[in-house]
Amino acid sequence: MKISVKELVERAMGEIETISVEDAQALMDNDSTAIIDIRDIRELYREGKIPGAVHAPRGMLEFWADPESEYHRDIFSSGKKLVFYCAKSHRSALATQALQNMGLENICHIGGGFEAWTQAHLPTEDVPKK
Repeated sequence: MKISVKELVERAMGEIETISVEDAQALMDNDSTAIIDIRDIRELYREGKIPGAVHAPRGMLEFWADPESEYHRDIFSSGKKLVFYCAKSHRSALATQALQNMGLENICHIGGGFEAWTQAHLPTEDVPKK
């Protein structure tokens, strides 16, 4: 049985927590929260990011989140609430679902993604090319 990306995203959305850009903004300065940008680095260079967001590319996310992986990053085992976002919330929905299936708790994603964030005229910061 073939499943479309649209169906995959819809299923993920039904299993995960989605927060508004306003709720995400309210969490920005909370030390017990980390905002995670999963977009491709070229998107960050081109469009900027949410101030203070940590970049964790979608292709490495599961490896960075797994404490048994040689690529593990401490942010994923920090106990902080992890708030994921991408451009429009499709990739972040799938990513949040995958990490939830791996056992991560206290995670969510931003509905509408970075596009909704910028449309709400919320602050962004540039990402300089390395």
